[in-house]
Amino acid sequence: MRITTRGQLAVSAMTDLALRQKIRPVALSTISARQGTSLSYLEQLFSALRRAGLVDSTRGPGGGYTLARRADQVSVAEIILAVENLKADDLQNLGAGQAAQVKSMTGDLWSTFNARVMDYLQSVTLQDLVAEQIEKGVVAEVAAPAAAPRPKLSAKPRPLMARVGVPNSVFALGTIPLLQRR
Repeated sequence: MRITTRGQLAVSAMTDLALRQKIRPVALSTISARQGTSLSYLEQLFSALRRAGLVDSTRGPGGGYTLARRADQVSVAEIILAVENLKADDLQNLGAGQAAQVKSMTGDLWSTFNARVMDYLQSVTLQDLVAEQIEKGVVAEVAAPAAAPRPKLSAKPRPLMARVGVPNSVFALGTIPLLQRR
């Protein structure tokens, strides 16, 4: 089994999402900023996660992503399998002759290894990762920023300061005799 950066980033982004989704859907741009990951790359990952039924998307202002299931019902293995192009046989890059030789000599070793890794990844839930992050001091959710109070407008408009002898428009300027303009 080979877990690439793609799988690692997906697990990290899903943990971020699980930490912050309680108030409203989480925009990928905010995950991108926190994780330092390209927004277009996250869009690809979340498209795969949505197809796998792990996240739901909400369109429009205030839209973003939320988990499709509770965090304790999503395993790390599901996340990785959703974004990685994994096959049951890790010998896919070898030629037919090489693969047969490796299988005959150590096939059971690698099959057992892959099964154990998969068992471990299935035993770790997104909730476990969230709890680990909270234990490290990561803020679980960020409240919506409070709107700054607007200054109260007085009911009476303030008078404009009018200067005597100064025209208040270009049309009024044209009515002043030429000698007065200089």
